Formats: sequence, C-alpha cells, structure tokens
Amino acid sequence: MRIRDLPHPDPGVPDVRTGSRFLVWLCRKQLGGQTKALFWGLVHMAAMASFPLPVGLAVQAAVDGHGARLVLAGGLLAVLGGLVAVGDIMLHRAAVTNWIVTVARMQQLLARKTSELGGAMTRRVAAGEIVAVSTGDLEHIGWFVETLSRFGAALVASVGVCLALVVYQPQLGLVVALGTPLLALAVLPLLPPATRRADAQREKAGRATELASDTVAGLRVLRGIGGEELFLGRYRSASQEVRRAAVRSARMWSLISAVQVALPGLLLIAVVWHGVGLALDGRITVGELVTIYGAVSFLLYPLRHFEEMTMSWSFSRPAAERTARVLALSRPAGGRLTDPEPPSGDLHDPVSGLTARAGRLTAVVCGDPDAAGRLAERLGGHPPHQDPAPAATGPDAGEAESPRPLSVVLGGTPLDDVPRGTARTAVLVQDKDPVLLSGTLGELLDVPASGRVTNEAALDAAQCGDVLAALAQASADDSGDPMHTHITERGRSLSGGQRQRLALARSLVADPEVLVLDEPTSAVDAHTEARVADGLREIRAGRTTVLLTSSPLLLDRADHVVFLQQGKVAGEAPHRELLHTHAEYRAVVTREPDPAPATPHTTDRTVIEETA
Repeated sequence: MRIRDLPHPDPGVPDVRTGSRFLVWLCRKQLGGQTKALFWGLVHMAAMASFPLPVGLAVQAAVDGHGARLVLAGGLLAVLGGLVAVGDIMLHRAAVTNWIVTVARMQQLLARKTSELGGAMTRRVAAGEIVAVSTGDLEHIGWFVETLSRFGAALVASVGVCLALVVYQPQLGLVVALGTPLLALAVLPLLPPATRRADAQREKAGRATELASDTVAGLRVLRGIGGEELFLGRYRSASQEVRRAAVRSARMWSLISAVQVALPGLLLIAVVWHGVGLALDGRITVGELVTIYGAVSFLLYPLRHFEEMTMSWSFSRPAAERTARVLALSRPAGGRLTDPEPPSGDLHDPVSGLTARAGRLTAVVCGDPDAAGRLAERLGGHPPHQDPAPAATGPDAGEAESPRPLSVVLGGTPLDDVPRGTARTAVLVQDKDPVLLSGTLGELLDVPASGRVTNEAALDAAQCGDVLAALAQASADDSGDPMHTHITERGRSLSGGQRQRLALARSLVADPEVLVLDEPTSAVDAHTEARVADGLREIRAGRTTVLLTSSPLLLDRADHVVFLQQGKVAGEAPHRELLHTHAEYRAVVTREPDPAPATPHTTDRTVIEETA
C-alpha cells in the first residue's frame, strides 16, 4: 500500500491473543511492502558486499602493471556504486513506507477501539497508559516493522559473504564463518537486563504522563486551592525518576553497542594478521588480501543491522503486548440481533434493580459518586469489567466458566444483543465531566440527531443565553454570530458551569430515545439550575430521561425518584414522599449526618416526628 492511499479502507481485525501474534499479524498485513523492501535491501547489500572484489582486482592490477584489468575494475566499481546508491534510496523509501503504513493501521485500530468503548475506555485503562500506547509504543512497533526488511537483507548478505570467503580462501573463510555468528549472538545475555531497564523507564514515563495530564486538567481548581506548586513538585519528582531510568537504560544499550564494535574489530584484526602471514609466505596475493580485508570489513555493516534488530525487538515486544491488551478490550458479545430499528420501552438495570419508565423523567440518587458513574456506564451498554473467575476445584473443575455480566435491558431487549451503532442511537450517556472538542459552537452541536430538537431550543433549555452572549462578542468573523465562535480544546476558555450547559445542549440536540445525565448541573448556581430543570423537563417530554443527581431542585422536577444504597434499589417514590418516609434518602439529599440505626422499638413514624 502507498502512503497516498492512507487511511486504510479497513484496518482489519487484529490478532490480539499475544503481543507476538499481533506483530506477526502486522507483518502479514504488510507482506507486499516487506517484500519490496527486502528486494531493494538485497540489491543494496549485494552491491556493497561485491565492492571488495573489484578493489582487490584493481590493487593486483596496479601491482602487476596490467592496465586493462585496472580499467575493468574501475568500470565494475562505477556500476556497483550506482547499484548501492539506487538500492539505498529505494530501500529507505520502502522501509519508511512500511513504518508509516503500519503506524497508520494501528492508529486506526486504536481510534476504532476508542469509538467502540467511548468513555468506558478510560475506566478500564488508565489515561496515561492509552497516551503511552498511542505514541511511544506505536513508534517502537513501527521501528520493528521498518527494521525487519533491512535485517533480512543483512542476514542473506552475511551468509553469502561467509560462503564466498570459504570458497575463495578456505582457511580465512572458516575463521570468518565461525566467528560472525558468535559475534551476532554475543549480545544476547545483555538483552534481558536491557529490556527490563527499558520497561522500567517506560512505566515511569507512563505514570509521569498521567500525572501531567491530571494536573493540567485540574489546573484551574489547583490554583484556586493553592495546590499548584504541590502537584508541580510531584511532577518534577516523577520526571527526575524518568530521567534516571532513561540514563540506566542508555548505559546498558551503550554497552551493547560497544560490544558490537569491539568484538568485530578483534575479528578483523585476527583475520588481517593471519592474512598478512599468508601473503608474506606467498600463499595469497596482495590483491586477494585486500579482497578478504574488504569482505570482513563489510561484515561489520550487517552486524550493526543485527544490533538494531535486537534493540527494536526488545522495545517492540512489550509495546506490542500493551497495544494488544488495549485492542482486546471490547463490549461483551454485541450485535447478535440485526434489527436496524433501535429498541424502545422501559430501561431496566438487573444489577441494581433500577427501572426507568418509558417517556418519564427518572432521577436516581446514589450515596457514592463512584457507584453513580458505574451505573451510568452500565446504562450506556458497557457492563462492568470483571476479573477472571478463580480456578475451580473439585469434580467440576474445568467446566466452570466466568458468569456473563448482566446486560441492561431496553424494552425487553438486552443492549448486549444490539449492534453498537443501534445501541448508541437508543441510549446516550453524558458523563459527569463531558469533553468539548476544539472547534466552533456550530461544529460542537453538529451531532447525529433525530431532528426533533433544534439548536436554538436545546440552547434555550440548557440556559445558555449568557454563554451565547459571551461567544458572540468573541466571534472570529465579527459577525456577532456565536455559532461561528471558536471554542478551545476541552472548553478551557469557558467556566465549569458554561461547559456543563453547552454539553447538556449538545445531548439535547441529539434527542436520543433514552438520555442518561450524570450530575449535569453540579457546577451551576441554584437559580440557573432551577431554570435548567424546568427546561429539561419540557424539552424531554415524552422521552425517557435518567438523571443521576442529588440536587433537590432536579429531584423535585422528576416524575419518579429512585434511591440506591450499596448499588441496590433501597426506595422509590416522588421526591417529597421519600423525604418524609426514608431517613437515609433525606440524609443524602439534605447533607445531614448519617441517621443513627433504628432500635427495635423505633418506627419510621417516630423518626419522622423526632426530626420534625
């Protein structure tokens, strides 16, 4: 495949059972490019390996005073020089193409996986890990794919030169043929510690990257509470650990490079010493000695490719393992039904027992914010990640299987059985911290939608009037149209409340069958929150809406309220009824201290009278 044909129409289905299988799959997908690079590598290496022959011929011709042979040697050198130049240029072109095409394939695979998992991806893999995989690991794997063809050409050329030396001069040829493999294998004992040091460096770099991303994301809050210097100090410490680990890794790789230079140098000295003795005895000519010296000197060049191959393999193998683990993440099952129409009806979560009635505004109160996030993830069709079940013992060992995670059911249809695209059309989840990508406001609201809700209606329901006024003053084309105003990445030019309301407007424009909102007004003042609650109730009339919140203003506007304790439904009723009948619910909503455990003689009525 050529670079101009990127991106790939279909990056394929990778083999992610192990990192090695993933590398093999990548090389098979790039078989044509590898073959082309190997061909040009053989042309380049064969021409370079043949150089000692006309050089020796020219030296011997000069010694014998034979002009015709000197001209012939000069002509051969010119032809070989042209082949070396053409082969090197085309090899570099083909190898770099392999690198770019392979990295592009992996980037498309990661983008597809990110699209498939959505916000659930960072809950199952640390954000720093994803950044490290999508940058450094892809580069290491691409380096291995690029090096593979050069290594193959170097291996074939080395074997050919060793065989030619055995035929040309058996004594020296055997020394070279036996010594070259030993030189290539001499660095193998050094590779495990070098790999361990490289892995340690990469792990520390991943932690530093994650710490940096978290610090930047919360920089405004950190400045507000005076914690900026504390976190910057932590990052300085982490970056120094990365530096020390990088120095330790570089020392080991420099030792490997020194071995790859010193040992071949010793072999070259031994061959020249023995060859000079043969020349002095008259057993070989001066030209033959020069040819043998040139051939042994050439072998130093392929050995450098062997060193590069060992380094690329050491870096790419753990990188491929990590990339394969990320690409192996998936929704359980999915897509067993082929009905293109999204399901509709009541939304039921069998894990918690929550049921959101169709066409109603249901509010859910969780005492634990993390539990609310896990519930939102399940409602969006992403069951919680489960660790493998422990090994079974006894007579039934070998037959035990880890239970399949329970799927949320929409209108009697498990979301796991619905194709991903259909499921996302039916259920939309807005996270607690929604992301605003860079672009204009019009581009932000240009999302797949039913067409029932206009941009203006959604912005009005989300109470974005002040946001529109501020964006109109900053419009790029001086038209005063806020839709043309550029919004910075993650909406950092906006306040937290403004970002929340714009994200809510975007979700309302999409107008899904079921909309799940996790704390959509946590950064909004009370007066605005009350208006948002009224606008949300009006614009979502007839649609199923689930609010994960503990705000009394939102709870009072809900048709039905469900209270969860320890992940299970502990009570459900209208908001005001729950306030009077459920002490735990009242404690969560009103931020009261946890109620004391009821004695056997205490009834709910007594508790109500005492609190009154």
